Amino acid sequence: MHLRKLRTKPVTRAAAVTVLACTTALLDVSLAVAADITPPVSADLLDTWQTDGIVWSMAAANGVVYVGGTFDSVRPPGAAPGQGEVPRHNFAAFDSRTGRLLPCAPQFTGLGRTVRALKVSPDSKVLYVGGSFNKVGSSPVNSAVAFNTAGCGLRKDFRPSVSATVRAIDATDSTVYLGGDFGRVNNEVRNRIAAVTTKGALLPFKAQIDQPVRALSAVASHGRIFVGGDFEAVNGRPARSLVALHAATGKTLLAYPGWFPYQSSVKAIARDKTRFYVGAEGHGPGIFDGRIAGLLANGTMVWKDTCRGATQALIPWKGILFSASHAHDCNQTPGGFPERGDRQHLLAQSLDDRHILHWFPDTNDGLGEQVGPRALAISKGHLWVGGEFTRVNDKPQQGIARFGSRDTGAPAVPSLGVSDVDPGRVTLTWLAAWDRDDASLTYRVYRDGKLVGRKTQASTYWDRPRLTYTDTVGDGAAHKYTIEVTDGTNTSGKSRTVTATASKPAQRAVAGPSQNAPDETAAQDETSAPGEQATAGQAGETR
Repeated sequence: MHLRKLRTKPVTRAAAVTVLACTTALLDVSLAVAADITPPVSADLLDTWQTDGIVWSMAAANGVVYVGGTFDSVRPPGAAPGQGEVPRHNFAAFDSRTGRLLPCAPQFTGLGRTVRALKVSPDSKVLYVGGSFNKVGSSPVNSAVAFNTAGCGLRKDFRPSVSATVRAIDATDSTVYLGGDFGRVNNEVRNRIAAVTTKGALLPFKAQIDQPVRALSAVASHGRIFVGGDFEAVNGRPARSLVALHAATGKTLLAYPGWFPYQSSVKAIARDKTRFYVGAEGHGPGIFDGRIAGLLANGTMVWKDTCRGATQALIPWKGILFSASHAHDCNQTPGGFPERGDRQHLLAQSLDDRHILHWFPDTNDGLGEQVGPRALAISKGHLWVGGEFTRVNDKPQQGIARFGSRDTGAPAVPSLGVSDVDPGRVTLTWLAAWDRDDASLTYRVYRDGKLVGRKTQASTYWDRPRLTYTDTVGDGAAHKYTIEVTDGTNTSGKSRTVTATASKPAQRAVAGPSQNAPDETAAQDETSAPGEQATAGQAGETR
């Protein structure tokens, strides 16, 4: 893979506060690189436990995935609500490779009885937990606690008293940052953001933020912390939804005028070694719902996508930005899709150029606020997703989903039809299938059980062309045709058989009703939503 050298404009700093110009230029990046990137996980759902409520947060350490939210039980893969339920009060832990439920099961109760934020310490020894609760087991607490990842024991030395909901946590080796709705921490004024030691003692760090904080990302190497949320002002100056603060004092280092319009809020911040990534949610006309990449060093915007549909979580991994949203109207983003009246809840984009890759697992909107997925975690080569969904890839699955490296899903078999017969020729037609992992699919045409032709075609759930294949045969002979489709790893079953008879010279045969029957099904397929396509394909299988 070859990339052009990235070019940025230097940012001028004035006094202690630097404000970025609204007209920050996008970096010049080759759009061709995305074609070389393959997501490291399949779009096929692995067997995964489920919750009976909403998952708001996830974190991973040492081969364990921690899940926090608003729920009272979990149940096994494939179990319907009420079947095989195991008590888990707003917190659960799973083996990241196998998905097995683990015995780590502290109970979070009281107040809003919700876990909203999970963060593992840099050394993976401590799990910090925030939310709205005042009791863990029998221990009285105030919305923020910590556990040892080894043994799942509640730490007695981290008990900050937070006056309201904690919605975001990040941690360095020496400092734990808390963000949320609160106004006081350890009985001192801290407006929606605070910093405490790893023992829970309040630090001098202080910033005045006028509305709730929803996302934090501390960058110790740059001495700053990125803060996102619903706010309009920080430290007495305008700051719409995103700022970078001094990690020790809380003073504003960077603001981002023009990045987010009114009624758009930053819901997620993630980073790698050189860039930070933000995801937004908006309400009303003229809002921004998508994702932005910027440089850690100076805050310069690298790229901005224009998909609609609120972004709730982000995670960069192996050259790809995975996001949880309910994306639609992505026509202006490379590799994107048009407005269709439906939603795509999980996306994979090239970190370099925002190109949307062909990786399309999906959920429904689900419970609560009906936005679908809300949290992401990576562990041991697996991508975990949490949220308020109740279906994944068109099958029942509530609250949690898990994806691994193995591609196991075959494309749905197309419905085969006969479009024309001539002397010595039969022309077959079908609507292209689509696959959640692979754009390029190969179709195999069989005449009387023998493979006679192949055709390879790219397709997506929003762009399924009608394909044809012309077979050369003897005049007046009747033949039976079937078709199958493969993604290179998995192959569908064979389609329903259709019979066609090539006409004799000077005599044109007309295909009978049974030959043209697939046209009606195909017309239905062309307007179906992504989740309906598999059902339409199955209708054409051999019986």
